This record gives sequence, structure tokens and C-alpha cells, in this order.
Amino acid sequence: MTGGPGGDAIGDIPFLIDSGVNRDRDLIVMTQRGGLYSEPNLACPEIDRFYADAVGLRYDAPSTGRLLVRAAEECRDRLTADGVDLAAYNTTENAADFADLRRALDIDRWNVYGYSYGTDLALTYLRLHPRGIRSVAIDSVVPPQVVSLPWTWDSAREGIEAIFAACEAQPRCKNRYPDLPRTLTEQVRRLEARPLTVTAQPPQGGAPVKVVLDGGALVNLLVANAVPAVDVPAALDELANGDPERFARARAAGATPVIGEFAHGLTQSVACSEWVPGYSRADLLAAGRRAFPGFPDTVLAQAPQLPFEHDVCRVWDVPDRTGIQRRTTFSKVPALVVSGTFDAKTGARWGAFAARTLPRSTTVRIPGIGHWVVPQSPCAQSILASFLTHPTSPDTGCVAGLAPRPFTITPDRESA
Repeated sequence: MTGGPGGDAIGDIPFLIDSGVNRDRDLIVMTQRGGLYSEPNLACPEIDRFYADAVGLRYDAPSTGRLLVRAAEECRDRLTADGVDLAAYNTTENAADFADLRRALDIDRWNVYGYSYGTDLALTYLRLHPRGIRSVAIDSVVPPQVVSLPWTWDSAREGIEAIFAACEAQPRCKNRYPDLPRTLTEQVRRLEARPLTVTAQPPQGGAPVKVVLDGGALVNLLVANAVPAVDVPAALDELANGDPERFARARAAGATPVIGEFAHGLTQSVACSEWVPGYSRADLLAAGRRAFPGFPDTVLAQAPQLPFEHDVCRVWDVPDRTGIQRRTTFSKVPALVVSGTFDAKTGARWGAFAARTLPRSTTVRIPGIGHWVVPQSPCAQSILASFLTHPTSPDTGCVAGLAPRPFTITPDRESA
């Protein structure tokens, strides 16, 4: 069960194969309703083009928000004119599709693996359709009962603080980059007050593009792990000393999206019916202030990775489904719960939180890994393989010897 919501499940197959998921068992991958290769496909080229242009705009400026809302409205109008019922694209229906697939394939029991939004979906599926599920593995956990816009700030804080704490624990990193939390706060405040406009070449190649770095852009690049975690202390130090290159290149990567690949329509139908309702803009801002009290309110008013979502949901206009969807899953089906300590999208503590009502679960935290753990961690891969063979007693011994990789250490400009 892929993430997003709206990700390309078929595109995940190489990562799953490289992770050995199908080494001694069949791997079944299904495009979620509305995703790429489904009919209808809820792609929004209008939103893709907005994001391509947005790298040259202030991340959290009201004018940027208006452009995003306009793109979402154009997509919604086109989809509904084609007869698409956007209210039918939700996690309840999504889970029912997987239950139907098992029956259609005449499979008595199968194992379920989901990551990111796919964990929200997997837990919903386990709650509503437990029959035929031998085991469930969830990676980078989004508990259905708590996911909301304010929740994103909690995860952002946990993941970023974990990177800083890991640097503090490595003497070379600690000595070279002291007080990273203060450095980050200073740079967010500085960029929000005086955004940088630079030219940067996208990492994937192509012509250089104009990039704007404001405080919101900086925070969201960190949450998205757009700069590898091992480079984050160096990138922040360089930024503080007038060199924004690492962050600028990471931002420039968004200038060349694959138009029509991501199903933004599924994203918005799920987010606007299940994640946004029930929490006001003031609730979101208050959560941001708790997480990062030194950041400007203009940054904290936008949920990480979901900017201007209240405004987008006003035009997307789907029914509130929180009463149906914000439910805790209680199950004795064997479960594996995997989190990465550097995950700033779905903080590691939420794996343990979800496991509290899964009494036959094994919870694993992989140090130094960000979002979507299994493809990045040979240890997590071996644990998943062991779990699929022995769901109630997987071998987790490899975790004990793990530590975050050494951070990038650049020459000290002052001593040089």
C-alpha cells in the first residue's frame, strides 16, 4: 500500500524488489483508486505546474496560496465535469478495494505491507476487513485516529530534533556545528524576513532555474528530507555563512515534476475529508508554536508539506468523514511497526503509539533513517523478511548494532 495519498504504487515496485520483498514469496501491488494507471486517474496537471512554478515564489506568501487554490479549483472543476465523484475517494473505499482484490484473486490469507499514507490505509483495512490478513507490516506510521494538520508539526519537530541530537552525539559534528537548533531558528527567521532569490541547477539536470528560499521553504526542505540528513548540519552552517547552494539545489528539484504522475486529486479528497476537518487555523498555528517557538507565525501557519490546505479544502468541497475514519485499530493480527528516527514527516514515536492497540506487534526504530525505512535499511529489510516468515517472533537483532552515519564535516571557515 503506497504513500501519498496519491503516490504511484507501480513505480514503487523496483524499490520493493531491491528490498527483497519478493525473494521467497509473491508480491502483489495495486494502484489505489484515483492513482496513476487507474480509471479514472485523479492526476492534477494544474497542481503539478503550480509546484514547478512555486520554486521561484515565496513558499508561504498569500499570493502563492491563491495560485495553489486556483490550480486545485481548476483540477476539481475538470474532474467533476468528467463525472468523477470526489467524495468516493477516501480511505474507507480504498480499504474495501483491497478486500475485494483478495477475494477476486481467491487468496485465503495474505500479508499486508504499507508505508506512509499506506499505513493509515493498512490500519483502516485491518480494522474494517480483518478476514484473510495473516500479518501487517507498517512503515513510517500515520495513525488514522490522530492524523491532522496540527499533527504534522509534532512529527516535524521530532525528526529534525533527532538529526540535531545525533550530531550532538558525534564529537566531530558537535564541535564543528554547535547549537544547531539556534542556527536553524536564526536562518528561518532571517530568510522569512529577507528571502533569498538565487539561480540553481536541478539535481536531475537541466537548465538552471530561479529559486526563492524563505523560512517556510527551508523548513519544508528539511521535513521532506530533500537534503540528505548527513548533510543537514553542513548545509545549515553553509547557509548561515552565505552559501545556500545545498538548499537551493534541493528546492530546484521541484521545478521539473513529471506532469500527471502524482494523483493530487486523491491527496485532496483524503486530506480534505479525513485530516483537515475539526482543527482550525488557530489550532494549526498553536501546534507550530509548541513545536518551534522561535519560528515566525507566517511559517507556522502552514502545515509542513500541506500548505494552504484549509483554503484548498474550501474549494475541493468533500464531506467531513472524520467521524468514520478517525478510529483506533485494535487487532491481535501479528504486526510489524517500523519507524526511522530521522523521519520528519511521520515521527518515530507514532509507530509505538499505533502499536499500543496491536498486542501481537513488534516495534522497531531504525537509527539515522528518514521516511520509508525498508528501502533505505538492510537491517529493516532483514527484519521484514524474518517477520513474514515468523510473524510473532521476528529477528530484530540487527538493530542493536546500528547508529546514524557520520555527518558531513566541512572545513571550518574561521580556522581556515
